[in-house]
Formats: sequence, structure tokens, C-alpha cells
Amino acid sequence: MDHHQRWRPTVNEREFIERALQSDLRVDGRRPFDFRRLKILFGREDGSAEVQLGDTRVMGYATAQLVQPYKDRPNEGMLAIFTEFSPMADPAFEPGRPGESAIELGRVVDRGLRWSPEIAVWESRAVDMESLCVVAGKHVWSVRVDLHILDNGGNLIDAANIAALAALSTFRRPECTVGGEDGQQVTVHDPEVRDPLPLTIHHLPIAVTFAYFGEGNIMVIDPTYKEEAVMGGRMTATINSNGDVCSIQKAGGEGVMSSVIMQCLRIASVKAADITSKIKNEVNSYTSAKALQKVKRLPASALKKDNAPDVAMKESSDGALETQSTKPSSDGQQINKEPPSVVEDNKQEDVEPMLSECNPEAQSESRLTAGGSDETQEAISPKSLKDAVKPKHKRKKKQHSKS
Repeated sequence: MDHHQRWRPTVNEREFIERALQSDLRVDGRRPFDFRRLKILFGREDGSAEVQLGDTRVMGYATAQLVQPYKDRPNEGMLAIFTEFSPMADPAFEPGRPGESAIELGRVVDRGLRWSPEIAVWESRAVDMESLCVVAGKHVWSVRVDLHILDNGGNLIDAANIAALAALSTFRRPECTVGGEDGQQVTVHDPEVRDPLPLTIHHLPIAVTFAYFGEGNIMVIDPTYKEEAVMGGRMTATINSNGDVCSIQKAGGEGVMSSVIMQCLRIASVKAADITSKIKNEVNSYTSAKALQKVKRLPASALKKDNAPDVAMKESSDGALETQSTKPSSDGQQINKEPPSVVEDNKQEDVEPMLSECNPEAQSESRLTAGGSDETQEAISPKSLKDAVKPKHKRKKKQHSKS
């Protein structure tokens, strides 16, 4: 979204907002250094989160796949941030190629999260990239975070940053093992067989955006959509709960004195600690609910673990990765549930007359049991005409026993 495409306030609206800020008042009733109401929601799948910061809504979704690492970083995984500006969020957003605002948003969020060898001084090591390595120089995990702007109510950077952190905190990657004859074959296990593993996150870098008005002597936190149209400049400071500055981004506009920047960093440190505790509490609640849900459905899923397939990753001749599913044989676990054969029934019927001659009480018991079995058999399956007619060999045996 370009600057000339934004909503432009009238002269009266601009003067009203600036005069209210001079009196330490804002249009929505907040104080200058107050955030809007923050709400974090999680989806059914791991790695999905939606953040509502006032009227601003951003959804984050994290995924991962096995790729080949960079040659200069053979022992480290990858992390990429992608943003999508939909016209549904703002009429000024155009579908198609990302504009300058989308690229800037992705870079600011990405700079506070991942490690880059080009500008390592300015970027933090929030996500442990070495833990994403499977086979050095061949297979590493590449984590991708997609940020979808659902509603633009101002301050997209802070909302997108929180959405990315929430998605990464709840993301689980499949567990994999290395084996084979050469020790290079990677087997990716099904989540039903082995529990997925969370990412190793050392700290949560929180982005706090300041908007400057006038000649830079008036500043506020978390500007709204209308305040962004009036502001003279903006600065985003990414700080963790320990007070460490991960990155600072000044997007042009009015110049700011160094004393004002130091004051902004002190305020941002306090706000970052509050937002960090909010994210951790929401993530812990989500994880506890997921664990409880897993315990409830464990008996039903325990039967599937024996037959769940694993995916083996093999490297073909052209260097591409091929998936090969391996399923354990279940021949030894099959149970024969076929009914007994007719021959055994005939043998049992032949033995009954011999027992009845020796013990008359056994004859009465056998009749009772035979009658009960006939009733149950009738309840299970209807009789045919063939079953109603007694075989001739049974009659001969009975006459022979009487004589």
C-alpha cells in the first residue's frame, strides 16, 4: 500500500487529532503510552494463531519442510517470513505482487526473529537454528511463517510480530531419525507414532512502534489507522523481556533526538515484558488444553500407533528428496475369528449318544444346552429348509442305540 493510496484526513480531522495529542488525549480515549486491547487466539492445528490488537487482526501460520542448507551455514536451519495484504483488510491493498509496505513489514518482523550472517549485529538469535539441523550439509528444517492481514486498524508491525511469535511458540515439527547403511537416510515419523517436537526459542523479541507528531516532541505507542495518516514519523524498537535491544527501525519522516529515542527504549522495555507474559500465559493455556485433549483420546489412538506409517526420505540421483512410506507388517497380529467348521459339530453330535447311555443326567444337561444353542442360533441367523430336515445318519444311530 503506497502512501498516496491511504485514507487522507480532512484539515479539521488533522487539527482535532493533533490538538488532542497536545493535551495528552487520543481519539480512542487512551493515554499516549497505552496499548490497545490485545487478544490471542489459537487454531485447532499447532502453529496457527490469530492476534487482535484493537481493530487490527493478523493471522500467523507456521509450517516446516526438509531442504538443503546454505553452503556457508551447513549446520543451521532456515526461517522465512511471508506477508499477504488482502483487499479484504483495507481497500487500499491491491492483490498480486506485494507492495513496499508488505515487504517492509516482513523484513521488520524477520529481522527481530532470525539470524542472518549478512547483518548479524542487528539481528537477534531468538530461534535456535542449529536445532533444526538433521544431517549437516544435506538436510535441515526450513520453517516458514505466513502472516495474513485480516483487518487493518493501524500498527500492523506490532500485531504481525505477536502473531508470528504465537505461531512459532505453538508449532511442532515432526520428529525424524537418521539411519541406513550410510547413515544418511532420514526417516520422518508420523505424529501418531512419535510426538512432534517444539522449536527451541531462547527469548521473545517484542516489536513496539512509536508514532511522532509535530516536530518530534509528541510521541505515542500503538498508533491507530487515523493516527498513522496524521503522524510525521515512526520508529519500531524490538526488545525482549530482559531489556536487550534486538533491532530498531526508523521509517523516515521527522528527525528524532537521541534523548527521545532512549526514552522510547525504556518505555518499550516495560511494554515488552507485559506482552511477553501475555503470550506465555496464552501459550501455556493452549498447551495444557492440548495435553488434556490428547489424554482423553489416547485409548482410541493407541491402536493406530502400530499401523501408522513412517516416511523415509531418500536422496535421488538428481539431489531431490523422495518420500518412501514404510508400514510394519501386521500378519502376526491377525486373529482368526472364523466360526468352527461343520465337521467338529458332527463329531460332537456323534459323541452325545454314547454319553447318554452311560449317564442319563448328562443327557438332560446336553439337551438343555443344545436347546439354548439352537435358540441363540435362531436369533442370530434364520433357519433354512435344509436345517429343518434331520439327516438320515442321525436317525440310524438313534435306532441302533435303542436296540
